[in-house]
Amino acid sequence: MAKTYKIAVIPGDGIGKEVTPWAQKALEKAAEGVADFEYEQFDLGAERYLRDGSILPEEEEERIKANDAILLGAVGDPRIKAGILERGLLLKLRFDLDQYVNLRPSKLYKGVTSPLANPGDIDFVVVREGTEGLYCGAGGAVRRGTPNEVATEVSINTAYGVERVVRYAFKLAMKRRKHVTLVHKKNVLVNAGDMWQRIVDRVAEEYPEVTHDYLHIDATTIFLVSNPSRFDVILTDNLFGDIITDEAGAVVGGVGYSASGCINASDEYPSMFEPIHGSAPDIAGQNKANPTAAILSAAMLLEHLGFDDAAKKIHAAVEADIEELGSTVRTTDQVGKDILARI
Repeated sequence: MAKTYKIAVIPGDGIGKEVTPWAQKALEKAAEGVADFEYEQFDLGAERYLRDGSILPEEEEERIKANDAILLGAVGDPRIKAGILERGLLLKLRFDLDQYVNLRPSKLYKGVTSPLANPGDIDFVVVREGTEGLYCGAGGAVRRGTPNEVATEVSINTAYGVERVVRYAFKLAMKRRKHVTLVHKKNVLVNAGDMWQRIVDRVAEEYPEVTHDYLHIDATTIFLVSNPSRFDVILTDNLFGDIITDEAGAVVGGVGYSASGCINASDEYPSMFEPIHGSAPDIAGQNKANPTAAILSAAMLLEHLGFDDAAKKIHAAVEADIEELGSTVRTTDQVGKDILARI
């Protein structure tokens, strides 16, 4: 009998509510006969916050932890000050559930036009450290609102936190084209950069089949638009990873084709899977949003649970759909139905 997995669903805001149901449908169809899913819906995001001031109540977070995985739509609303939902919901989940790997694949599909004149074959993945760096919230402000205000943000990097994400990157490279590129700014960030490099060099000795090199973050932004096919697995810290994955999404035709996973690789807590696009309030409720990235996040969820063959069904369906109909203007529901019909 197929095992039943419990999935926490957080549709969130805007188009998240429109694309997430298609991710669930793809999940079910691809895993038919090998896995079943029970969903627990969570009303978290901007509307909940505006309604009763709640962001992530402790009782609801405990219920989320009891699930096998999390599907997230999108979070954000222009009526709410930037940072409130991001820190109170998204980052809190990542930190409390120790989702220390932020995994973001970038692939240029046939049928998608890249903004690059000669993009070449683009198929790489960014392994971004997810629980340390400048996003820890270490810092503060004094004399706020005065001409003498001082604001600090402190980057926290631990050998433990760096090594576990480095190991993840090298293990992933073994399943791909066996190359890791460390991205940092070690000529200026000499303390953290040096530690990252030393740990990469040490772990690399255990993976003789995997080659590795280093690029400064500024050089990486150049190569992402001039020679993106050089990359296989990009390994980087929290801030740099946040920035370059959005650039990576752009070079493969837009974030509508980009999914991501916030991974707890030890499986102590559930991992979370989501499209990297935002809530897009300008088109919310108009059946215009592209659900492809959300559907690809369902494929990542399946891979995480060990159902690689089921995930391949989604990837194949998405690739075929984009190649044939990628340039066609379709509604959210039309794209969802077209992809499901190919699974």
